[in-house]
Amino acid sequence: MNVSIVTLGCKVNQYESEAILERLLDAGFQAAGAKEPADVIIINSCTVTAASDHKVRQLLRRSRRENPEAAIVLTGCMPQAFPETAASLTEADIVLGNSRRADLLPRLLEFLSHHQRIVDIHTYGKGEPFEQMSVSSFHERTRAFIKIEDGCNRFCSYCIIPYSRGRVRSKPLQELQAEVNRLADAGYREVVLVGINLSAYGQELGLHLCDAVECCCAVDGIERVRLGSLEPEQMDKEVVKRLSQQKKLCPQFHLSLQSGCNATLRRMNRHYSSEEYAAIVENLRASFENAAITTDIMVGFAGESEKEFEESLAFAQTIGFAKAHVFAYSRRPGTRADSMPDQLPNAIKEERSRRMIAQTNRTRAAFLKTQVGRTETVLFESRCENGVYEGYTMNYTPVRAANGANLCGKLVAVTLTEAFDDYCVGSIL
Repeated sequence: MNVSIVTLGCKVNQYESEAILERLLDAGFQAAGAKEPADVIIINSCTVTAASDHKVRQLLRRSRRENPEAAIVLTGCMPQAFPETAASLTEADIVLGNSRRADLLPRLLEFLSHHQRIVDIHTYGKGEPFEQMSVSSFHERTRAFIKIEDGCNRFCSYCIIPYSRGRVRSKPLQELQAEVNRLADAGYREVVLVGINLSAYGQELGLHLCDAVECCCAVDGIERVRLGSLEPEQMDKEVVKRLSQQKKLCPQFHLSLQSGCNATLRRMNRHYSSEEYAAIVENLRASFENAAITTDIMVGFAGESEKEFEESLAFAQTIGFAKAHVFAYSRRPGTRADSMPDQLPNAIKEERSRRMIAQTNRTRAAFLKTQVGRTETVLFESRCENGVYEGYTMNYTPVRAANGANLCGKLVAVTLTEAFDDYCVGSIL
């Protein structure tokens, strides 16, 4: 039987989908082609916004309509956070939350044998262990993602994720080392460490994110170690100093900002001020050569006045982000922010999104211009057209260069010669 997995949401979900697929392939299933009908369809859901849930419903309906005889599995964050809603989606034959993901294969075999609908969603218990999960290869990727942390203890006022992921728990170092060794043996040159709250790695084990970075950097064959999204308040001077000693660590830091206004940050229940954030950025830039700072910025949060938005806009300009993901606040039932007063109309959110995007596009263009003239090692990942290949430098600057040979998966020295709005052009040495 062939199987298709559709992944919605973050890099953690993508990693988990790869692990699920690997388990199914080991059990004798086959991966369905891109346009091939599937016998089994697995939807690994996201629930970060109400729009995410709407997308899940649409996907379920379309999957059932186009594959009427397929076994459809709904798993991931949506059923974990909203079990009753997920159970009511009858297009899914099997509904599992994140806490029962390890049961997916036996439950699928059970359904294929008896064809009785299965709904199995359990809340996370106290002291829940880190789920044993590893991936030995990533289909059509030259970088390998490794999930090293799950769960979150922060409870930002707009976020449902602590309810869909449970509390913080971390991959033991010996398991991490074994997985990185396998990936290095498979030919991967770069690993990206990801988590729901990556900065909290190891806190229940007496470890720190620095321990995970050092573990990966020590593996022969791995040339680059990159970090996923980080919470800024964890990046104090001692942490940055320790990280800066690892020469394989990529100098790209995705520090989640959300807002550059302190009053808005307090309503969001974020645990830092804009001044503290700016100091962390300054320290990172002083400690890592040619560091890139990327971020997420939310606009239109409950109660955000025009003055508060202007503060956030000015802060984004001051920091000069290399890249920013800008998005409008979306009310999320089940969170404190959903019942806050002074909710903003969509028109204002959309207008502020356009202004913030324009601002961060300007700082991105300015950052890319600073890369011109530098010679950097590029890990090429894909072929564009006419012999042009695209890849990324250590600080995640996208680079395009022409070459007659296939560059995918190769680390090549490139001199950056020109900057455009979203990438640089380079000449291979």
